[in-house]
Amino acid sequence: MNGPDDPDRPGGDGTHEPHALPRLDHTVLKSLLGAWALAACPAEETAAVEAHLTDCAPCAEEALRLRDAVGLLHGEDNLDLDPALRSQVLEGCLDRRPARIPVPVWAAPYDAETARLDALLRDMAEEEWRAPVRLRWFDSEREAARETTVAGVLGHLLAVDGLVAAGLGLPDPLPARSLPVEYDAGPRARTEVYWSLGDAAAHAHAARLPWREQSHAMIRDVSFLAADHGGAPGEDLPRDRLVSFGGFSLPLRDAFLDRAFECWMHAEDIEEAVDYPYGPPVPGHLNLLVDLAARRLPGALATRRRTGLASPARGLAPAGAPGRTLHLEVEGDGGGDWYIPLDSPGARASPDDEVAHVALDVLEFCQLAAGHVPPLEAAVGQDGDHEAVRDILYTVASLSRM
Repeated sequence: MNGPDDPDRPGGDGTHEPHALPRLDHTVLKSLLGAWALAACPAEETAAVEAHLTDCAPCAEEALRLRDAVGLLHGEDNLDLDPALRSQVLEGCLDRRPARIPVPVWAAPYDAETARLDALLRDMAEEEWRAPVRLRWFDSEREAARETTVAGVLGHLLAVDGLVAAGLGLPDPLPARSLPVEYDAGPRARTEVYWSLGDAAAHAHAARLPWREQSHAMIRDVSFLAADHGGAPGEDLPRDRLVSFGGFSLPLRDAFLDRAFECWMHAEDIEEAVDYPYGPPVPGHLNLLVDLAARRLPGALATRRRTGLASPARGLAPAGAPGRTLHLEVEGDGGGDWYIPLDSPGARASPDDEVAHVALDVLEFCQLAAGHVPPLEAAVGQDGDHEAVRDILYTVASLSRM
């Protein structure tokens, strides 16, 4: 049995009990209230102050006032990470130690957007994977839509990204012979086949892994391909490296930008379904996506004109010759100015031949290009030839698809 002076007894021989609070008088404890309110006290002093506040009403009132004052020193923090943070961290790392095989500039938006969507998906609850999602696009002259789930959106992205993956020599996520050999399936047909074969919309979180593995493989292989081609991250790949999307083809670098844009837009579809905030790409990436849409407008306008969906050309111009021009101004971070030939895709567009001017906010332009905004309801500033303005707005919307 331990005696009062036994050194093995807690508190014996001058020792303190393991969790004994420091003995501080009222004056000292009151002087610590400011540091306590700022959460700057050591653990023992914090415990002593909080024990004192239970017995001393004046100090408790003062502590409450100090805590309220500290709350006014800064606003509430947003727990969602800035979309630019990933690019900033990578840029800082690469400044110190450049990557041996860098991701091409034009593949970086796809890398960033798939990573952002993956971060959103990683912590979703099981029931959220089955939340209904409405995919929207613009089909010729009217709005179109298709209902699916969050998991179904991932199946759609997987199936359409598979066109680019197959162009890199990676496996196609669609099973062999699921489409006729002679059938050049576009995004919608591939998606419907994928959904019908695997019922991807019902697989919940299992849909994430194959999509993410495929996107990682695409980024890896295109980085090696670009390095083998010339080593310059911004350099074009050979123009014969085309990816067919059924009704049209894109060079490989533009196909990666197209997939980045689709990933962002469908991430916003998912965001609406699960009620989670989701911001736009960083301005540098956003500018590349807007530029792709602007570069596609002359050819898309010519296609609409051939099918009778746009007004006739006023005067065809030989390739490289000046022709009627529309000035497209996209305002905001990531925007810019583009000059679009109106009568012939090969004509030279120039401010000197401008007949119309259209101005849109950068996010409004992207929503229009995704088919999420009706052409005539887009918030747009316009001047000049109204027929040309209408043709361009409808052509921007026609870039969208499922």
